[in-house]
Amino acid sequence: MFKLLAALAASTLLVVGTASPASAIAYGENARDGAYRFSVLLTMTGLPTADRGTRDSSCSGALIAPTWVITAGHCFRDAKGRKVSRTVAESTRATVGRTLVSGGRGGQVVEVIAVRQSETTDVALAELAAPVTGITPLRVATYPPSPGEKLRLTGFGLTADQTPAERLQTGRFTIDAVGDSLLETSGIAPQDDTSPCPHDSGGPYFRTTDAGPELVAVVSGGPGCPHTGPDYSARTDNISDWITATTTSPGPSRFYLLALIPVALAAAGLLVWAYRRTRADPGSRPGLGR
Repeated sequence: MFKLLAALAASTLLVVGTASPASAIAYGENARDGAYRFSVLLTMTGLPTADRGTRDSSCSGALIAPTWVITAGHCFRDAKGRKVSRTVAESTRATVGRTLVSGGRGGQVVEVIAVRQSETTDVALAELAAPVTGITPLRVATYPPSPGEKLRLTGFGLTADQTPAERLQTGRFTIDAVGDSLLETSGIAPQDDTSPCPHDSGGPYFRTTDAGPELVAVVSGGPGCPHTGPDYSARTDNISDWITATTTSPGPSRFYLLALIPVALAAAGLLVWAYRRTRADPGSRPGLGR
């Protein structure tokens, strides 16, 4: 147990300080057309770099509410590598419900407009500019995972030969150990070295239940891929209250619009008052005298 906790602590430091947005699953398999439609590809264009340049990158994630995507917290970092509760790239877009990375039909592409970072683990919630329709969001688990439990992972990005995946990849994993905020997960199918790679960051690990798939964790960090043995994923069951509160409350953009309503009403009232006054007082009209 001491070795597990030490490894989990080291992984947390890696994620917060130096982890890079992750790739697709090494030695995974192609997802069937129309399967796992809640899976999300987050595409960041124009990310700032330390040398004042820009770069492009991507992460994986899952739709958990019509206007919210869950992903890894380190997918949103500034040029100094610090996690931030805001979009960082010139454009961050969420592609939802599309199996093919490019050229596929169906699905929706929506701009990310705001970010919320968890204070306890490597998880972020990305708010979308418009609701996604026709796709059932992935339900978030509210009870803890157990060692030996089997999970499925979906993700976009690089494969075992370090080339970009052309379609959504998936694989099966088992939970080796459960920590306070992280899980150890090891690949079991299609191969024992099935593993997440860089750009799988934020990809959902989910269990199968009678009520449908249920989110357990998201990809956080781990060794280079492919490999046997554990990776580290950020638990979501123990932050489910925060997730629910965030995704069911008006976001900053909505608060902004709500704040404009009384201002607009006040302005309209002033215009009406001024109009009525000029109608009642002819002497106040331009060009007229008493």
